[in-house]
Amino acid sequence: MTGLRVTTQGLVHLYHSEGHDVAALSGVDLHVVGGELMGLLGPSGSGKSTLLNLLAGVFRPSAGKIHLGDVELSTATAHEIDRLRATDVSLILQSATRNLLPYASPIANVAFAQRAARRAGKDVPDPREVLADVGLEANADAPLPSLTPGELQLTALAVSLAPRPGLLLADEPTSQLDHDARDRVLEALAATSRTHGTTVVLVTHDPHVAAYLPRTVTIRDGRIGGEGRSGEEYAVVTADGFLPLPAHVRDVLPPGALVRFHPLDEHGRYEIVPEETHD
Repeated sequence: MTGLRVTTQGLVHLYHSEGHDVAALSGVDLHVVGGELMGLLGPSGSGKSTLLNLLAGVFRPSAGKIHLGDVELSTATAHEIDRLRATDVSLILQSATRNLLPYASPIANVAFAQRAARRAGKDVPDPREVLADVGLEANADAPLPSLTPGELQLTALAVSLAPRPGLLLADEPTSQLDHDARDRVLEALAATSRTHGTTVVLVTHDPHVAAYLPRTVTIRDGRIGGEGRSGEEYAVVTADGFLPLPAHVRDVLPPGALVRFHPLDEHGRYEIVPEETHD
């Protein structure tokens, strides 16, 4: 299976608060290759979870476009979005228990999560196979209260993988876990991308999780403020020419600073040269 490609163009989302519109996202341009494993980083209130919910079709953007594969979410009907979420897009909510039926075993939770996909005509794997993918085959029939926090999170992951989605969206899937449990969840997410080709996008605050991921995108003030690839950090020029600066650079180039872009070679590389300002 090939994971869903994710593309957003000029994505804007407004919340109405106390008589005013507040921009949670202000022109986000994002591209995620099918089968990629990537993380969304940023401080609280930066728009990470809003972006995740928009990609999941939970609500529609105020402006801009979202493409999941060949489907444009901003113009899709409610029926098309429901079918997409039943078969190809899964969302893991923060806190494992919010994703689970508390009275059902892991295998019963996975089987229940496959019902909509089966009704839509999708061929889904045996629930025990899904649990084996996340290392929980020995806990298939265990009562949920007997599971550790890490096992509960892996059960929530199995539930999200029940229909073999092309896109998995996870909101803080390793929060409140010890190091061993966190690493088990990360390994299961990586295996999902590697083995089944699932595109995985997750929100995290954990530096260890960010370091584990081959690509990260940082959201600042509702815009993409930077990218991390293989341990290197990059600023990202937006479609309108906006260049968010990393925090450590803003200490050197405060608001109002004048800079020149000085070409270094014929390959389009530049250095930024600060200019003295005169009051």
